Amino acid sequence: MRARAFLALSLLAAACIVLDAHAATDTAATPGATAPEAATVLTARRIHTEDPAQPQVTAIAWDAQGRILATGEARRLRARYPAARHVDAGDATVVPGLIDAHAHLMELGYALLRADLSGAAGKDEVLQRLRAFAASAPEGAWIEGWGWDQNRWPEQAFPTAADLDAVFPDRPVWLLRIDGHAGWANSAALRAAAAEGARALEGDWQPDGGRIVREGGRPTGVFVDAAMRLVERAMPARSEAYRAEALSRALAAAVANGLTGVHDMGVSREDLALMRRFADEGRLPLRIDAYADGDREALADLCEHGLYRHPAGRLEMRGVKLFMDGALGSRGAALLADYSDEPGNRGLLVTDPAAFGAAVVKARDCGVQVATHAIGDRGNRIVLDTYEHALAGQGAPPDHRWRVEHAQVVAPEDIPRFARLRLVASMQPTHATSDMPWAEARLGHDRLAGAYAWRRFLDLGVTLALGSDFPVEQVDPRLGLHAAVTRQDRAGQPPGGWLPGQRLTAAEALRGFTVDAARAGHDEARVGRLAPGLRADLVVLDRDPLAVPAAELDDLKVRATWVDGQPVHTAD
Repeated sequence: MRARAFLALSLLAAACIVLDAHAATDTAATPGATAPEAATVLTARRIHTEDPAQPQVTAIAWDAQGRILATGEARRLRARYPAARHVDAGDATVVPGLIDAHAHLMELGYALLRADLSGAAGKDEVLQRLRAFAASAPEGAWIEGWGWDQNRWPEQAFPTAADLDAVFPDRPVWLLRIDGHAGWANSAALRAAAAEGARALEGDWQPDGGRIVREGGRPTGVFVDAAMRLVERAMPARSEAYRAEALSRALAAAVANGLTGVHDMGVSREDLALMRRFADEGRLPLRIDAYADGDREALADLCEHGLYRHPAGRLEMRGVKLFMDGALGSRGAALLADYSDEPGNRGLLVTDPAAFGAAVVKARDCGVQVATHAIGDRGNRIVLDTYEHALAGQGAPPDHRWRVEHAQVVAPEDIPRFARLRLVASMQPTHATSDMPWAEARLGHDRLAGAYAWRRFLDLGVTLALGSDFPVEQVDPRLGLHAAVTRQDRAGQPPGGWLPGQRLTAAEALRGFTVDAARAGHDEARVGRLAPGLRADLVVLDRDPLAVPAAELDDLKVRATWVDGQPVHTAD
């Protein structure tokens, strides 16, 4: 059966029509049968629809445009559509297409084109990977990398420019931290920044919303949040071909991991134009809900021209992503009290609260959905206060579905406000399992009560949309399912799970990546379930995510990914 399933899927991937002779013979004379020539019937051992009317079936039928016609028992649907092409997925399990509710496609593409530093156990390993990358990089180009994390290193301290100068004394090097909220430069990059006209880096000056890490008044080479722009503006502009290659690689990686939709948080006017070109050319293999990059040109376009949706239905922009604070790993998340492991530091507000409030009201009055990055308890409280004030004003839509992105550390008394304000908590399960080795050191024990608190939100009836924040985490949603259900890393640590009271069931986790992710983007009338009238976006898995042991969720195999009733990825 498994070989038959792979054969059928592979033939469809090659744009061949698979017809089932038994269906044509056995059901052609069925009284009352309908037989649209272009219909497709897919059968599988088990199909989870997320549709309360028929939660589990063995067949699904859709038309030539990828609109679902019916779901039900395999024999009945094959009789109902006797002339349809038939795809037999054999013993596989089919689920609705998985939607990552918070991610960054262009940054993923850029990360795939940079030196991969993720998981490096120390600075020596970082330098080893950089040497290998530089050997094939264009001569004279900046050496760019992504993914370093000082929390994995024995000393757990920020690195310095001198660490890089030992290997790259003259060639500029710029390395982004795993969370994208800090960068590490060598001295050549610092000289380039100074030549570009950056304010004197020595002394005690700090940019608004950022921090230059210093020793003795001199920059060490690490720049946090808004300070990163001092270096990045000295870098050569990316060519259109480079940007297109980055998007192409990111899209391929996404569908290979079972994603049929991505909520892309922070898309510029230029990046939307690139995505629009891909959509025009039929090169978008999944759906992108693009959120404008703050109070800038893309939001101005939405306010002037209205919400955007591409005619092909795979690209839209109807929301804006704003920022409140930084990240916990780089001690930039805004806290109500000091960091437990750095007294005197309460993090950063990367946006002035007054400017943030003005942007929220502007989006509200333009009919644009608001989504805001907030990680620390102070950052979350400011967002909640601002939302509450704006939603009490005239023009607030009743079904606004405003979002808080990450909601990572929330004061317990503030969690009920998410339900009262009818907000979406957009959270990333793998953040918890990545952060758990050091989160208590940052926060202390008491603040963990409102940290990564998925169960608290869900039990209050808050829509819990799940994602990964890739490339901060891996693009694979199976890792998110595993983290949500186990609260453990892939080695099964810690025993019983970290803060296990906040675990989700497998069904709740799957819903977070399907139904509730779709609802967070106002897309539930099109995707998120397998039901008549919706799009045939689905994933074929080798096993049932609702039946396998929780520890095996990260090892499910994606056999195929389908969007609009067509395969956009098939496994070898």
